[in-house]
Amino acid sequence: MYEMKEEYKIGVEQIDEQHKKLFELADKAYMLLKDDFTLDKYDKIVHIVEELKDYTVFHFKSEEEYMESINYKRLFTQKIEHEKFIKALEEVDMRHLDQNQDESLVKMLNFLNEWLTEHILGNDKLIGK
Repeated sequence: MYEMKEEYKIGVEQIDEQHKKLFELADKAYMLLKDDFTLDKYDKIVHIVEELKDYTVFHFKSEEEYMESINYKRLFTQKIEHEKFIKALEEVDMRHLDQNQDESLVKMLNFLNEWLTEHILGNDKLIGK
């Protein structure tokens, strides 16, 4: 379901590879949602959220360092967007997660889908130009 397609590539190999990893993490969440054989998904969801947090911090740092190296004019705007994303991940309500795991996965996937498509196509694409 979630995969890095040609249209999402920005033309900077390092960033494209990192975006690919973010798509893989989103796909991991999607596959867990579709897994009817795992009744209690709590630990796996927590693991995916933690992995997303860790990887996005790494990715954003790397992306921002690249933008600094090319004197990218929209760096400040990107930093604000990155902070919003990390804050949203930090605000995942684990109590709600325990009550309705599939609903929590759907919310996470909607958030990731919006971020991956809109942010990459609307903001990150400009980095490669």
